[in-house]
Amino acid sequence: MSINYQFILDTIGDEVQPLLSRGKVAAYIPQLSTVPLQQFGMAVYCLDGRVYTTGHAYEKFSLQSVTKLFALALAFAREGDAIWRRVGREPSGNPFNSLSQLEHERGIPRNPFINAGALVITDILAERYVQSDIALLQFVRTLAAEPALDFDRAVAASERETAHRNYAIAHLMKDFGNLHSAVDTVIDSYCRQCAITMTCVELAKAASFLAQHGTVPWNGKKILDASSAKRLNALMLTCGTYDAAGDFAYRVGLPAKSGVGGGIVAVVPGDLAVAVWSPGLDATGNSLAGTMALERFTTLTTRSIF
Repeated sequence: MSINYQFILDTIGDEVQPLLSRGKVAAYIPQLSTVPLQQFGMAVYCLDGRVYTTGHAYEKFSLQSVTKLFALALAFAREGDAIWRRVGREPSGNPFNSLSQLEHERGIPRNPFINAGALVITDILAERYVQSDIALLQFVRTLAAEPALDFDRAVAASERETAHRNYAIAHLMKDFGNLHSAVDTVIDSYCRQCAITMTCVELAKAASFLAQHGTVPWNGKKILDASSAKRLNALMLTCGTYDAAGDFAYRVGLPAKSGVGGGIVAVVPGDLAVAVWSPGLDATGNSLAGTMALERFTTLTTRSIF
């Protein structure tokens, strides 16, 4: 049965309008606190190349933790299962920047999508590349077919100036022997990584390789084998939306990765990738309107993994 994605996206765009004033921007990063609250964009990228959009789908926004997905994909493609000796694959059940769990588990982060895990992945990339943030940026540019993608340097500087908790996490892991590079090197690279900006259209296209079993749909380039893509999708489902992953899976039913910039990207394996952006966050750090939009999307399209 053919699905009228454009009608569905326009319907969702209308339905989420009342939610746009209810969330809160990520004020703990000063530069993000200046983003106007009442914005919403959504884009669907189908594996056959069709694109559907609504709202501010062509507006650039800071990816923040969404970049952890691409960093993990790059590290996994280069290092394989060796990365799991330094980071786990379990939901944390704690805030993404928690220190207590990390100390209890002796410097081994629960998963690659909490801050501690992302810093380990950044460290792994730093051991392979001279500038891991540039390597990641080039990787994302390739996935999105957008050579002009770049960092927002004001956001990167703002994050760097307020990275006290991430410094604490990095030093704690360094003390346990699970961070090999210099702490400053890892933090600098991580802050720039999080400041990569994209539109919903670019983000959905960049993530579409995970909907096509690890292969970029528009040029056939294999990023991951099918088994590895399956494993990354599983991690997105169980760990990709902070400590709300269980509720998100219940409501939306798709592997997804969110960020405090208000973006969320999700995939329907074998079918499409979908990205949403609205900067107002709920209490768990996920986009309030974005989460509802994805819930409505899977309801109205009957497309989910369940």
